[in-house]
Amino acid sequence: MIHWLKQIKIAFGASFLWLVCLIYFTQGFRSFVWTAVSYQLKDNLKLSPSASQFVTSVAFFPWSIKPLYGILSDCIPIRGRKRIPYLVLATLLSLFPWLILSLSISLRSSSMPLMILLTVQNMGSAMADVVIDAMIAEAVRSERTSFAGDLQSISWMTMALGGICGSLLGGYALTNLQINKIFLLFSALPTIQLFSCCLVEESSVNNKDFPEQSTSNGGPHSMNGSSFRKDNTSAERSNSVSKRKKSQKNTKNGTVTVNKSQVSKKDRSLATRWFHSLKMATFTLFRAFRQPIILRPMAWFFLAHVTFPNLSTVMFYYQTEILKLEASFLGTTRVIGWLSLMIGTFIYNRFLQKMKLRRILLCAHIGLSILILLDVVLVSRSNISLGISDKVMVLFGSALADGINQFKFMPFLILSGQLCPPGVEGTLFALFMSINNLGSTIGSFVGAGLVSILNISSGSFDKLLLGIIIQFFCIFIPVCFLFLIPKEATGISA
Repeated sequence: MIHWLKQIKIAFGASFLWLVCLIYFTQGFRSFVWTAVSYQLKDNLKLSPSASQFVTSVAFFPWSIKPLYGILSDCIPIRGRKRIPYLVLATLLSLFPWLILSLSISLRSSSMPLMILLTVQNMGSAMADVVIDAMIAEAVRSERTSFAGDLQSISWMTMALGGICGSLLGGYALTNLQINKIFLLFSALPTIQLFSCCLVEESSVNNKDFPEQSTSNGGPHSMNGSSFRKDNTSAERSNSVSKRKKSQKNTKNGTVTVNKSQVSKKDRSLATRWFHSLKMATFTLFRAFRQPIILRPMAWFFLAHVTFPNLSTVMFYYQTEILKLEASFLGTTRVIGWLSLMIGTFIYNRFLQKMKLRRILLCAHIGLSILILLDVVLVSRSNISLGISDKVMVLFGSALADGINQFKFMPFLILSGQLCPPGVEGTLFALFMSINNLGSTIGSFVGAGLVSILNISSGSFDKLLLGIIIQFFCIFIPVCFLFLIPKEATGISA
């Protein structure tokens, strides 16, 4: 293991490897602070389950527009660089909302400002996720292709480690620390990430692709004739005859006029090329996405999310208010969930790769329907008559849910990677992930609407059982559309 890490360190550089691990660890460790957010919405803001789910759904919407961040970083470099400046911007967007929430009682005690700040924070996290994925792809392509799988494995391992640590410490922190201190503690990770960005070197983009900006800053030295000749020799040659015919004063004034004109032309040319690059990237992206072999499977995965009302927030309210489960125990269930996710990934890679995707997805939905029945048992309190404690039910359900969902997510990753045509792999893959995230967000909105229609509120869970039964029937809707998945596609080939 250590030798393996040393090889990757030599291939990509210690600073780059550190940055990759830090960003993915931070992504996983977000469970530390989002546990506190859940309790802030429930206990301090006194929001109903539907209102709380609406706030979190809006806050996570930036994850649904990931291709926008990819296209911007690909087509519009900042100071000649396409990755690090955007990563710095993303880190700042991730950092400042937590600092503001830790310092301002009024902002974290009002639902609208809190929702806006959480949305900005998620925008930064989503942008950082897109940029670091692009940096990994570029590093693998330019250095050693054989390390592609190893580097991706490190990314997933560090994110899982961050999730486990965040879930364990999140429950403990809620028991022993105030909310503002939890926000402040978490902001340490984006701060370290910000300084780590300065350690990674990035070469400027090719001048053929993006025109070089004028080096003139508009100061007094840039008005000087010698300075102009140094930075704009081609423009000076084109005007050398007219300059010799003018006086010294006219020569100086003429130089200033030409300099301003040249800068204006270069700015217009730069903006035109940026616009053209954005237009071509968007056109290529959607032209590829309209192909039936790509559109049909992605439509199924999107449908699988939007037709299933997400009731996770109301279940969180039920577990804390009715079942009286502590924050530390709920943190433990998330740890079990992360471990189950890793086990599910291993089982899929070991035993399910040769199985038809349609069959895998069918089995996954049957498994999820069984888990919904476990929720029926829990909410109806039938488990008590069977001698099974609430904690055992919640732990068992959490462990199975994440593992089974991984059986559903792995085919999505495989199809997404294999359906991407050459030339737009990164951006199109980001679009696939955004479709998945958008479907989850809409599913959360649908769940919030269902909770509101059933009039389920804090302290009033009489119709929660009905909501879960509706969930049970909705889980089979995507099964009717499995014909959208390629018939011969297996776990390793599409």
